[in-house]
Amino acid sequence: MSRRITSDEERREFERNFAERRPIRAALTAKPAPRLSKGTGPSGVNGGTLDRLRRGLLEPEARIDLHGMTEAAAHPALNAFVAAAHARGLRLVLVVTGKGNPRKDDGAAWMMSPHGVLKQMVPRWLNQPGPAALIAHVQSAHVRHGGGGALYVYLRKAR
Repeated sequence: MSRRITSDEERREFERNFAERRPIRAALTAKPAPRLSKGTGPSGVNGGTLDRLRRGLLEPEARIDLHGMTEAAAHPALNAFVAAAHARGLRLVLVVTGKGNPRKDDGAAWMMSPHGVLKQMVPRWLNQPGPAALIAHVQSAHVRHGGGGALYVYLRKAR
């Protein structure tokens, strides 16, 4: 690869800028990326708490078992439970939804109705404006608390 030859104009500009002791090109000023406060996760729950939740080290203070309920009965029960837990000042509650039936027997009678409905619907219900205002974080529970058939709901501090 051959070396590029500078023109006379480029050389004069370089010598003029060098004599003035200023950069040839203005330094790019990029805005730094916004940072979360130290140890804070994307949901506002600190990293230590998220880690303890992930490892199942925090014990839920209350639990509701929606497993076996109909969708019509489970929704108001969940909303009432979350509101009552928040009012009592609880921080971590467990919502058991069940996993749904994993079998794939398409001809079975129980396949005529949807299965695993609560597992799909509970996260949606928790994201609705009423309960969402009370909740800081939701994630799948650790195996010792129900695994994929349960959710940890970490509530905001009561004011």
